[in-house]
Amino acid sequence: MKIISTEIKNKVLNSMMRLLDENRGSILEANKKDLDLFKKDDQAMYDRLIVTNGKIDGMINSIKEVMSQKDPVGKTISTQRLENGLDITNKTAPFGTIMIIYESRPDVTIEAAVLAFKASNKILLKGGKEALHSNTILVELWHSALTENGLPNNYIQQLTMNREETQEFLKTPTEKLDLIVPRGGERLINFVKEHAKCAVLVSGRGNNFLFVDKEADWDKSIKVIMNAKTEKISACNALDKILISTAIENYEQKLEDLHQLLKSKGVEILVDAHVNSVLKNAQRIKDDAVWKEEFLAMKCCLGSVESLDQAVEKINDNSGGHSATIMTANKDTALQFMEEVDCAAVYQNASTRFTDGGQMGVGAELAISTDKLHHRGPLGLKQLVTNKYYVFGDGQIRE
Repeated sequence: MKIISTEIKNKVLNSMMRLLDENRGSILEANKKDLDLFKKDDQAMYDRLIVTNGKIDGMINSIKEVMSQKDPVGKTISTQRLENGLDITNKTAPFGTIMIIYESRPDVTIEAAVLAFKASNKILLKGGKEALHSNTILVELWHSALTENGLPNNYIQQLTMNREETQEFLKTPTEKLDLIVPRGGERLINFVKEHAKCAVLVSGRGNNFLFVDKEADWDKSIKVIMNAKTEKISACNALDKILISTAIENYEQKLEDLHQLLKSKGVEILVDAHVNSVLKNAQRIKDDAVWKEEFLAMKCCLGSVESLDQAVEKINDNSGGHSATIMTANKDTALQFMEEVDCAAVYQNASTRFTDGGQMGVGAELAISTDKLHHRGPLGLKQLVTNKYYVFGDGQIRE
């Protein structure tokens, strides 16, 4: 695959920033077509679908931020000279062609493409049908930016296949695929894993947990819980499950206070049997499978645990491997929690809402990976490369 120079890539990105700014009206008009066709029965998806001038500013800023980052391709990872005279250099290299499958968020059409392109990859964008008009105009602008700088349009392509066509494409792609990133719920991830013939990097669901330890600062805990649960319910880093230590001081009163506060903010609350013995009018969990569910709604589960070990076990058995927080003043307890909980991001005394490329110093992100190979957490520019060994010899043979 031909490697484009950093200069040319940045010229394309400059062109795209200008085109987004010049075509705001057309972008908003296309998005309105999508919104008019969308039934507002899924508030989280509607929030992800809508485009505003502020979101267009965000798209432009994402491109600007990626453009300012160093080109990740061709960087030396290691060098060594062997006794036989071979010089071996390990360098970063593009994946090749990346396919991303995502729902409802038109800004992913910008963020995914800018990251893949700056890392010298081709990208196939399979957005949801609910954002068809929005995604189409954004891809058209990408093509204009590529054409302005003498590059073919196939670096950034839009796929508009239905479920059956997507399944067939995954099984027998019309071009070589090197990596697929399904960015969505469990059903989408399982669908891609079942049918894909190349590497799949899972952008996991959320279902994030927060554990209030017996040594937690309660005021801080309330502040973090409310931010993580209610600030943006459509985000994969939103909070869904809260565990309270039964050993915390004034346990019953704290449960009452938290329950009332969540209710006052419009959060539907499900409780386990132990919490239900305190909050007798609360809705009790009928099926434990709900602990594995990502809500993307003003809804949460409230449960109790007797120990740190019990909290860790509950989280590892049920979470999506995305993010988990412990509220505690005890650093040793926090460290044990952070070492033992199996999530991409673990926190002490902070909201799970920080699991985001921009918030964690990565910049724009392709997704939040919950896989352990080849990278875990926000997939930024530096993570969209693989590696290649360059071996320089002078007639050496292996004997």
